[in-house]
This record gives sequence, structure tokens and C-alpha cells, in this order.
Amino acid sequence: MTETAAPPDDSRGRLSALARLLPFARPYRGLIALTFTGALLATLAQLAVPLLTPAIVEGPIASGDRGALVPLLGLALLFGVAEAALFFLRRWAMNISSLQLERDLRDTLYQRLQRLPVAFHDHWSSGQLLSRATSDVSTIRRFIGFGAVFLVVNLLTCVVVGVLLVLTWWPLGIAVLATTLPLVFFGMRLEKQYNVESRLIQDEQGELATDVEEAVQGIRVVKSLGRSRMVFGRYDRKALRLRDLELGRVRTLALIWCLFEFQPQITLAVILVGGALAVSSGALTVGGLIGFVALFTVLLWPILSLGFLLAQAQETASACDRIGELLDAPLTVRDSPGARPAAVATPARLRFEHVGFRFPGAGGPVLTDVDLEVEPGETMALVGATGSGKTTMTALVARLYDVTGGRVTLDGHDVRDLPLAQLRTVVATAFEEATLFSMSVRENVTLGRPDAGDDEVAEALRVAQADFVHDLPWGLDTRVGEQGLSLSGGQRQRLALARAVLGRPSVLVLDDPLSALDVHTEALVERALRDVLAETTALVVAHRASTVLLADRVALLEDGRITAVGRHTDLLAQVPAYRALLSSESGLAGSLDAGRAGTDLSGVGCP
Repeated sequence: MTETAAPPDDSRGRLSALARLLPFARPYRGLIALTFTGALLATLAQLAVPLLTPAIVEGPIASGDRGALVPLLGLALLFGVAEAALFFLRRWAMNISSLQLERDLRDTLYQRLQRLPVAFHDHWSSGQLLSRATSDVSTIRRFIGFGAVFLVVNLLTCVVVGVLLVLTWWPLGIAVLATTLPLVFFGMRLEKQYNVESRLIQDEQGELATDVEEAVQGIRVVKSLGRSRMVFGRYDRKALRLRDLELGRVRTLALIWCLFEFQPQITLAVILVGGALAVSSGALTVGGLIGFVALFTVLLWPILSLGFLLAQAQETASACDRIGELLDAPLTVRDSPGARPAAVATPARLRFEHVGFRFPGAGGPVLTDVDLEVEPGETMALVGATGSGKTTMTALVARLYDVTGGRVTLDGHDVRDLPLAQLRTVVATAFEEATLFSMSVRENVTLGRPDAGDDEVAEALRVAQADFVHDLPWGLDTRVGEQGLSLSGGQRQRLALARAVLGRPSVLVLDDPLSALDVHTEALVERALRDVLAETTALVVAHRASTVLLADRVALLEDGRITAVGRHTDLLAQVPAYRALLSSESGLAGSLDAGRAGTDLSGVGCP
């Protein structure tokens, strides 16, 4: 999991974070402009009554001419109708633009997560990614649809009304503007604090989401070990920390509200005292004072709303920063500038040429100067102790990671020079940990080949000995549930194997694909798998002799280096390290003794 720190609490950083939204807003700039225009005009329409008040008080009311009230009241009513129409226009344009922008941002973020390399996902918890793709995107949508509009509109309203107040009677207008200076100073300090608290809360929400996801996915382990109380305690500690952080943010927001509520009351008192003195001295008429007060009342909502609008802007800036961490993460595994489709035969020749690899930020190298060639149509078993680099070596073929030294080639083409779309079509992989998705059996099997026909699917299921799918309630159309937990481990592994062999790829990479199978099913799968392996180039990670016997040759990997390559029987007889490794991991003493004596093992599957 990546540790994330709160962003710098300066306005430039917040503005740059919010500027990330500009590319997403550009396609909808017409609707956004219409939203701002409608909101601004609707707000300015509220000025009609304050501006008409002096004329009404000093005209028809002072003279008792009721007939003269009709056109003035009609004008005020007209502005009221216009305000309602503009309000509807603003809501319509705002909802369309904000929802469209949210969809685009969510799609962009999801696509980015799909393109980011496996090395990135190795260091990020799923809960942190989930919170960014859901709650942070929703935060941005709410700000775009409401906060951003009224933040700008209310600031413009404050400027316009401030100018009108100065024009109405400048000494009192200047006094009103002077009372806003403490509001700006203390408001900015509280907003900076709110920004830091918002970021901490958003990060903690990601931590909490990770705990929930892990507890749900590992519910069988938790229950079987009787550790529900421990898991809940771990979750509860983080939930309490989140509560404390949120209470701290609530206190800060309450102070902001208090500040923005208190300032207009002080200003109104200044207006009443100063206005009364001005009227008594003849410097201001009663109608002018009433109009001045009416103009100031228009400012009450914009001033009060600035508190939570600025707080929402801070929260949105933090959300933009968090999403920006994903959008800015480097795509270390991607198509090279000169990547072009190339002819790759079926089966293909696979070569590791002086390959080296180390994980970013890790200690020593995982692989060092690995040289290995797998002939077209050959099956190469890769054996080694735990941690020797077998899985890492297989991951380099499909560029789940990129080599840090040397190169991997298919038919002489560096895999980095092939488009990823082509490479991951000609190379199929079945992992030891079978991953299934919450979709039908058919969709899971054809995930890499959506165009596969029924006959091809049936053949892949036969090879993987996955005919059990026909006994499921709806056969191939049965949904297997999230992570395929409705199936046994062996059933999941067989479906993953069927997915890999579907379409007979040029290179088949199998990372210990039979580890979850019982002895009987394993023998059936091995028998059917030999037909597939005869028609493709295969690299198979093996941990037991029964899997090794599927291979034409075996490569022994020790501490990131290939130390021996040969037939199983030859290595068994000539390489003590290989014999010791296979003996300790399989316990098949009979096979080992037969190997030492040079017994013909073809009857049990030895090439």
C-alpha cells in the first residue's frame, strides 16, 4: 500500500489541483458557460427589488400615488419570473454537464487503472483505488455541479453589490468593505486547515475500504480461524480514527460557518448605526438607507455560502490530488514508439537472452543473466525453490513486467517491440491463483477470445477436464459469483486453464496450473494437456514430478540463475540439486529411484 501525505496547503497547489478538471470540462464548455450565465443572471435579478426600493419609498409611497406603484411592482414581478426561468435553465445545464463530466472522469480513471503496470498494483491497496474511483469522483461531480458555479457567481455578486453599495453612499460602502478584511484573513487560515483534514479523511476512507474488502474476500479464512473479533477490532480502530478525523473537520467547518455567520451581523450593525447618523445629518435619505440595507441583504447568502463553498473547493482539490496520483503514475509497460505487428508463428520460438530483473525500489536482483531457449512446439518445465524467480520469469513473457536487463524474444522479435495487444494474444497465461470474475462460465472462459465458437469452448473445457460446468444450474450461462467463490479451488483452476488453452496460442505459460487438483483429476488433465502442449510452445512452472513429466526438457532455476537444462531423467541422475529439490517437494521416491537407475519413464509420461 502506498503511503500518501497531505498536499501543501497553499492556494497555488489547490488551484493547480483543480486545474486538472479543465481537460474534462472542455467538451462541455458550452453547457458550463450556460450554467454560469444562468446562475449569475438569476442572482443579479435579485437586485431588482433593492434597486427599486428607494424609488418606491421616495416616490409613490411618499406621495401617496398608488397608481404609480403598479408599473414598479410589475417590473419587480417580471424580474422574479426571469429569476425562476434562469434558475430552471441553470439546473438543467448544470446537471447535464456535471454528470457527463463525472462519467468521462470515471472512464478515464478506470482505463488508467487498466493500463497501469502490475508493479503499480503491487504497491497500492485496492481500497485506496476504490475510494478514488468512487467517492473522490463523486466529490468532484458535486463541486462541478454546484460548488464551482456558485463560488464564482457569489464572488462576482459580492463585487457587484460592493460597487453598488459604494455608489449608493461611499463612506458607508467603504466601511462595509473594511469589515470583510478580518473575514478574508481568518477564513484563509481555516480553509488551509480544512484542506489538510480533508486529505487525511479521504486517505483513511481508503484504508477502511481496504479492510472491508479484505474481510469480505477472506471471510472463509476469518471464520475458519475464529478471528472475527480480531478482524473487527482492527476495522473498529480505523473507524474510530476516521470518526476522530471527521469530528476535527466538523469543528473546523463549524468555525468557518461561525465566522461567516458572525461577520454579516457586525456589518449590518455598522450599516444601521452609520446609516442612522447619515440620515439624521441629511447626508442620506430614508429611501437611500432602506435601499442600502436591501442591497446588503442580497449579500447575506453569498457571504454565508462562501464558507462551505470554499470548504468544498478544498475537499475537491484533495480529491483531484488523489486522482492525479493515479493519472500521473508512469506507464512503465506500454507500446514502444516503434511497436509494429510482426509475424509470430504458432508455435513460436521463445528465448531469454541475458535477462536480468529487479523490482523497483527492491534490494538485489530477482533474475541475473538468464539464458534459456524453448524450441517451437517444445514444453519447458521451470523448477526451483520458493523465491528463486520462477513466477517472475514467466511474467516477463507477456510483459506483465519488463526486463531490466537483456531481452525476451518470440521468433527473434523483442517482446517490447510488439504491440501489447498482439503480444497478449499470442501468449496465454494460466496463473497458480486462478482468478474468475462475476460473470458466466462462458464469459470467464472466453475472456481472452470473445469470438471463440462453441466447439472451441467445448474443446478447451475438455482439455482442462472442466466438464463439471454442464452440471451447473444453467450450464455455461451460470454466473460463478465474485472471485468464483461458489466453485472449489480445483474447479476454478480448471476454468482458468481452459481460458489459457482456448484458441491454441503461440506460447502457453502455465504457472503451476495443477496445484489445486486431486491426483485423479490431475492425471486426466495431464493426459488431455499433452495434446495441447504438442502444438504450442510452453513454459511450465512445476513444483512436483508429475508436472515435470509433461515437459520435453527441464530448466533448474537457483537464486535467479539457470544452473542446469536437460531432460528430466538426465537431470535426475546427474544434478544433485535437482534431485534434492524434486525429492523434497514431491516425495516421489519411486520416481527418483527409477530416474537414478535410468529406468524408462515413458509409461508415466516422461518424454
